[in-house]
Amino acid sequence: MSNRVTIVLVEDNVNDEVLTLRALQKSGLTNEVMVLRDGEEAIAFFLAGGAATADPNHTYVLLLDLQLPKLNGVDVLRALRADAIWRLMPIVILTASDEERDRIESYGLGANSYIRKPVDFDQFIEVVRQIGYYWLVLNEPPPPPSHLPG
Repeated sequence: MSNRVTIVLVEDNVNDEVLTLRALQKSGLTNEVMVLRDGEEAIAFFLAGGAATADPNHTYVLLLDLQLPKLNGVDVLRALRADAIWRLMPIVILTASDEERDRIESYGLGANSYIRKPVDFDQFIEVVRQIGYYWLVLNEPPPPPSHLPG
């Protein structure tokens, strides 16, 4: 898969952000990574109408935390899946939540994967490495939204 896929990490915890970026780097993945700090930033990036920053000619993989300030991850997921442009974008929930209702709701709203963040540093690094390898190397993503029929 090409490096044309950009990872968008929506994470408010600076420590988790640093660990995630470090794990991706250690994995040898050279994809661009954008970090957004809360749900409102994620909505603004993807859905702010003509002011949106996201390019519909580009392919993204979204790593989305659920416990975010301003607008939680479930609401971000719901809004993205309701929008025809971003409906097929791969969205991986990467969260500390072990609540069954969060997992059920995330999958019900169209999350592609639900992964709990391990507490252990080495396990966290390995989980992020595997996420990157799967979603950026093995997985065949849908085409960018602008290339979809209809």
